[in-house]
Amino acid sequence: MTLKKITLFLFLVSCSSIVAQQKITLEEIWSGAFRTKGMDELNAMKNTNQYTVLNFDRATRSMQIDLYDFATLEKVKTLINTKDFKELSMIDNYTFDKSESKILLATNSSPIFRHSFTADYYIYDITTKSLSKFTNNSIQEPTFSSDGSKIAYAFENNLYVYDIASKTNLQITQDGKKNSIINGITDWVYEEEFAFVKAFDWNKTGDKIAFIRFDETEVPEFSMDLYNEGLYPSQYVFKYPKAGEKNAIVSLHIYDLKTNASTTINLGNYANFYIPRIKWTNEANVLSAQVMNRHQNNLDLHFIDATSGKTTVVLNEKDKAYIDITDNLTFLSDNSFIWTSEKDGYNHIYHYDKNGKLLSQVTEGNWEVTAYYGFDEKNKTVYYQSVENGSINRDIYAINISGKKKNRLTSKTGTNEATFSPNFQYFINTYSSATNAPLYTLNDSKTGKELKKIESNEALESKLAQYNIAPKEFFTLTTDKGHTLNAWSIKPKDFDASKKYPVLMYQYSGPGSQQVANQWNSTNDYWYYMLAQKGYIVICVDGRGTGFKGATFKKCTYKELGKYEVEDQIDAAKVIAKYNYVDASRIGIWGWSFGGFMSSNCILKGNDVFKTAIAVAPVTSWRYYDSIYTERYMQTPQENASGYDNNSPINHVEKLKGNFLLVHGTADDNVHVQNTMKMIEALVQANKQFDWAIYPDKNHGIYGGKTRLQLYTKMTNFLLEKL
Repeated sequence: MTLKKITLFLFLVSCSSIVAQQKITLEEIWSGAFRTKGMDELNAMKNTNQYTVLNFDRATRSMQIDLYDFATLEKVKTLINTKDFKELSMIDNYTFDKSESKILLATNSSPIFRHSFTADYYIYDITTKSLSKFTNNSIQEPTFSSDGSKIAYAFENNLYVYDIASKTNLQITQDGKKNSIINGITDWVYEEEFAFVKAFDWNKTGDKIAFIRFDETEVPEFSMDLYNEGLYPSQYVFKYPKAGEKNAIVSLHIYDLKTNASTTINLGNYANFYIPRIKWTNEANVLSAQVMNRHQNNLDLHFIDATSGKTTVVLNEKDKAYIDITDNLTFLSDNSFIWTSEKDGYNHIYHYDKNGKLLSQVTEGNWEVTAYYGFDEKNKTVYYQSVENGSINRDIYAINISGKKKNRLTSKTGTNEATFSPNFQYFINTYSSATNAPLYTLNDSKTGKELKKIESNEALESKLAQYNIAPKEFFTLTTDKGHTLNAWSIKPKDFDASKKYPVLMYQYSGPGSQQVANQWNSTNDYWYYMLAQKGYIVICVDGRGTGFKGATFKKCTYKELGKYEVEDQIDAAKVIAKYNYVDASRIGIWGWSFGGFMSSNCILKGNDVFKTAIAVAPVTSWRYYDSIYTERYMQTPQENASGYDNNSPINHVEKLKGNFLLVHGTADDNVHVQNTMKMIEALVQANKQFDWAIYPDKNHGIYGGKTRLQLYTKMTNFLLEKL
């Protein structure tokens, strides 16, 4: 080899070594350096075998709704481009009318709470290429009528109907008032815990609107100081029912556009109840409504005759613990319906006739259905996602509605999610795993065969390969009490089993949740890889109470939130401490929200195991949290005082020995900063030393500008110093 070649060889080796040792930085993580490519606002059409995607052109700073053919994946046309309309700076979301000839476009969105927002809305006529604004107000949840001739929407707690032909607005409720009466939009606690905002629905002929009315008059108020930029803080006041306190009084109404009259529906002899879902059936005069008791362990599915107001309970569900609400109720052409339930111990699909008689249990087994995708009436086939291939994985399946002829449609182990074409001939599969970045493919719905690649993230995988990281490893951990729990670990790339490493445990642990899942990296995962580069092992364990392993495993924490979950994290840490390569004196734990409640309890009740803990936006007493979530798992504090107090970290502050960092945002409308302030005062009065950080005007997510970068820098430095 010549001197020149030797020099070049050494240079390349040197460069290779430098690349191999590349380090992840917090600045990269929070600037989006590891962001994946995807298909934004993917929407399957209903009338044609096509789909739409919301695309962004960086060169022109414009957005387009593009129409594609399912069979070829070729772009058919651009339905609208914002550069052609000065009124549209952005498209935040969009919906079609039934004929798919008109689009409702949202822009200038302004968030309210987690799911709710107001926005400026426009109607775009695809045929005439005309754009029109039907109200100058920023409104909520506009929805086309079935025939596309009208739009119902909410503004300042009242419901309105806009007639597209006559260009007139009709106000159909009159009594809406802030912090008092809400028509057709959910209150704070329904939005957060039943996960919906639009509490109204059009019937199939577009002449009736059903809606829920919330009377918040007697619900206690919560106030938050907002510091903003002014000389004096402002105060945001809203209704927030805490555990055991008064909820909004809900009632169900049907407005008839032919008579311009509203009817109140008598649902029966219920006291202190919830209406977590309403939905018109395929019969234009029959409305369905789900009604639950306050304990959320009894659910009645009502069918309501809109003319007479007569109600019939067609299905009843009972549970010793609680019932989870879903959006899986689906009415078929004969008004029979699909329903999902945990009544046999696992979440499965059931088929009932229009009178509520069980026709078949479509799926069964010691595994969970995790998503219902739809029913192909022509081929009598139900499509769904499940954990049949292991509780940390997700696959797509097809099955005859009779429960026979099941077929697994995905072959790659990891997380598979589907969007089906209108005729169920194809589906777009989104696949990822802990080692495979999201891949979008077109697949055949009968065989599952991959037909074409749509979008991939090989560039990101190649980029990540240049960093000095080892992949996430999945395993099961069995505690000394005999509980087998799912877990993953991230180790340093140069891991040496003869050395001793500090361990940071991460968990969330909330009822039905899952953190140990075989899917691509979250933003936090890159932080864990960064910590591994600094010599830490990061481990996550899903304890009892988490999801997708059956109702018994999930619901064993009923009335005792924070008892068994904390016990499992402490017991898991004791098992981990025995690993030859773990420094048992340097085990830490952290979490956010429910995870912050957990990490707070762990540093106290597990003070002989955990050296350090970080709690971000933690619940510190379930007495301070909302009624629907808390009572679902705990009943009321009046009924279950010991369940609330025995597992509140506030009541165990005297046990603190290690290093503890508390973090909260002052504008957290969800887990109020009150939780952290009460915890701080208890720690102070116990004369315990700890660290804390308060973020002004930040909500439960604690983000905005450089906030996340500053927070994760603080947490990183805390761990480097204290663990």
